Amino acid sequence: MTKRTSAKYKLDRRMGENIWGRPKSPVNRREYGPGQHGQRRKGKLSDFGTQLRAKQKLKGYYGDLTEKQFRRIYAEAERVKGDTGENLIGLLERRLDAVIYRAKFVPTVFAARQFVNHGHVTVNGARVNIPSYRVKEGDVIAIRDKSKQLAIVLEAVGLAERDVPDYMEVDHSKMTATFVRTPSLGDVPYPVQMEPNLVVEFYAKN
Repeated sequence: MTKRTSAKYKLDRRMGENIWGRPKSPVNRREYGPGQHGQRRKGKLSDFGTQLRAKQKLKGYYGDLTEKQFRRIYAEAERVKGDTGENLIGLLERRLDAVIYRAKFVPTVFAARQFVNHGHVTVNGARVNIPSYRVKEGDVIAIRDKSKQLAIVLEAVGLAERDVPDYMEVDHSKMTATFVRTPSLGDVPYPVQMEPNLVVEFYAKN
């Protein structure tokens, strides 16, 4: 098992939830946390613990972003008019790696980051290799011709466990996706409950 896969599964077990809804998640087999004391860890969380957990879960879902990256996105969500929690979700979903994952061009968020890094993706015809690149409504994201037959792409398109959300229009025959609109929390197909309101509370106090 690769270091990255191991970290992924550890996050699932630490949260006690199958965060990405994957069939192979260890939580499907055992619901306690990782480590020798994992089975004894169940206890009532304090408000701080609940808020921290909500933040770690959301941050982890998008490929385990660093605290610095996540805090920067949060600060931006706070500056924009409207509900900070909803703004946060919208900004996270506009990341290019998240769009590639949602479009089912790759099987995992982690693979999406690597896929973009390796230059397999274009936005409005121009190659973009920055996973955090923020797409805009109406942008057309495409897989480059030489990358369309990669095994990872063909495998992802055939996955039955995920559907493409309705804020994107995807054509798997051409390997293109149009980002139609910025979603709100209720639009995003998270396999587990995400609570951006608790993330807002966490940063308000810390």
